[in-house]
This record gives sequence, C-alpha cells and structure tokens, in this order.
Amino acid sequence: MKVIANTRNAQGTSASRRLRHEGQVPGVLYGGRSEAVQITVEHNGLFHSLRKEKFHATILDMELDGTAQKVLLRDFQMHPWRTQVLHIDFQRVVADQIIHMRVPLHFNRQEDSPALKTIGALVSHVQSEVDVACLPKDLPEFIEVDLSELKVHETIRVRDLKLPAGVAPVLKGKENPVLVSVTIKGEEPEEEVAAAAAAVPAVEVPATAQKAPVNAPGAAPAAAPAKPEKERREEKGGDKRK
Repeated sequence: MKVIANTRNAQGTSASRRLRHEGQVPGVLYGGRSEAVQITVEHNGLFHSLRKEKFHATILDMELDGTAQKVLLRDFQMHPWRTQVLHIDFQRVVADQIIHMRVPLHFNRQEDSPALKTIGALVSHVQSEVDVACLPKDLPEFIEVDLSELKVHETIRVRDLKLPAGVAPVLKGKENPVLVSVTIKGEEPEEEVAAAAAAVPAVEVPATAQKAPVNAPGAAPAAAPAKPEKERREEKGGDKRK
C-alpha cells in the first residue's frame, strides 16, 4: 500500500489546526538512520486506508516529496467524536534491522472443530493479534490459526502457533499467553483466561442444534418489537383523542 506525504516546516498547535482545515493530517516520520521529519498526508485517502487491516500490519511504500521509502504505521490519533484523523506517526524500515510488529490473527475452520459439536461449548478468541519480531522481508500480513482440531477445555497459546520462517513471537521468559479457549457454559474458566477474555464475547453453541451456525462478531441485534399506536402517540405529545 502507498502513502503520499510532504515535508512541512510550520509546527505548533495553530499550524496543525490550519493543516487540518485544509484537509491535511500532520504527522512525523522517524527511525532508521535519519532524523525525524515533520510531514503532512492528505486526510481522506489516509482515513480510508486506516480502515483496512493490511495498512496496520504491513510494510508501506511512502513517497515523501517524490522520494520512495519503506515505512510502518506506528501510531495515529482520532478526533473523539468526528471521523477525523488528527495526527499520524510512521517509522522508517531498514532492511537489515529487526522490527517488532503486532500482526493480526485469522482464525480458520472453527466450524469443523469438535468443540462446536458440543452443546453449551463457549469458544473465546482471547486475542486478535500477536507481537512478533523479524526482518522486514519476513513480516507476514497475518497469521493463520487452525481451529479444526479444537476440543472442549483446550486452549491455543502463542507458542502453539505455526509461524513463518524467520518470524518469532515476542515473549518474556516462560510467558505463553492464551489466544483461544473452550469452556462449557456455567463452568469457571481458568483465572488467566478469565482475565484476558473479560472484554471478549464468547461464541456459544446453542442447545437446539448439535452444529448450529455461529453468529458473526458484531452482528446487529434483533429489532425491538413495535410499540402500540397509542403508546407512540403519547410519547410524541400525548393522546389527542379525548
């Protein structure tokens, strides 16, 4: 993916506010063997790129004042309520320097797993990314996690992943975080899994079918039942029929 950027001389809050009014996003390009550079990027193209997973986890081609270089997205700041990018940071990539990157996990073949044939099973995707270290040429766009053999009460951890050649997980000591876990509804999960999955919704196998389709994460909730006509009129200002 490509990013078109230009260097900027004006700095400070007022200068950044003026750039945003002009449809530009102020940012910084740093790292590598060069000094940090203040840059601007066109807002609309950048906003749409940020909605793509690949933009966050792959090496990007930046054209800065007509000169091509390889970069990684490192950070960006959004407006609290507007659909506006306020600031963005990129890091230069040097071919012979190890980089650390959080790479997305793609969970595959969950529907084939023994776990989803067990009534009351809860499959929790505890983490959606994993931190890896590698040379730029070895950086994967994503890492596949095969769930076809997943059984009840089993977990998949970072060290269980089949990583591409030249890619290693970034872990401390014997650390081995849980990525996926399977429990039975009503059971108490392991303390480690419960803490990591507190904000992650689990996928439950319904009791009405041995192998029911799983609702996609983020699916829209069912519509609320319609209110009686009289109640709707009262909410709008009271029943006019006396």
